[in-house]
Amino acid sequence: MKDSKTASRYAKALLSLSQESGKLEDVYGNMQSLSATIADSSDLRSLVSNPTIKEDEKSKVFTALFGSTFNEGTMNLINLLIKNKRAQLLGTTAEQFIALYKESKNIVTAQVTSATKLDEEQKNKVLSLLKHEGEVEIIEKVDASLIGGFIVRVGDKQIDASIATKFKNLRKEISLN
Repeated sequence: MKDSKTASRYAKALLSLSQESGKLEDVYGNMQSLSATIADSSDLRSLVSNPTIKEDEKSKVFTALFGSTFNEGTMNLINLLIKNKRAQLLGTTAEQFIALYKESKNIVTAQVTSATKLDEEQKNKVLSLLKHEGEVEIIEKVDASLIGGFIVRVGDKQIDASIATKFKNLRKEISLN
């Protein structure tokens, strides 16, 4: 929990600085790349969490990986975290920044699980159910066990319009009678 709060502070500071400098979109892209790279690379996760590797070596690795493509503010944050012996917070800080960015832009993420891949018309129907004023990102998952219909999760809210759930509720109702 303490690490999450610390990462949140760094993310808020970076968000504020990137808004002031007009580089918010660049930094957002950098944070998406950083988060994905750390999530996908077990070697990089080992590097940031290994206390026996010196900070200047960690900094060299991140500069070699991202120095030519990342915004100066993003690289300053990465180097600051490494210098302060908080390299293990890089992934969490990137995730926190992404969440803060989306909140500031009124973007919500909807996880849609359906029996088959959704076409554009079905996606539009799902979007109309959500009634959100801002932008909605859809993350699709296919689960054939739903038989038909879909389940939509946004934050802590859920809409379950799956055939499997309807069958389950019908079975429950029949068994009670």
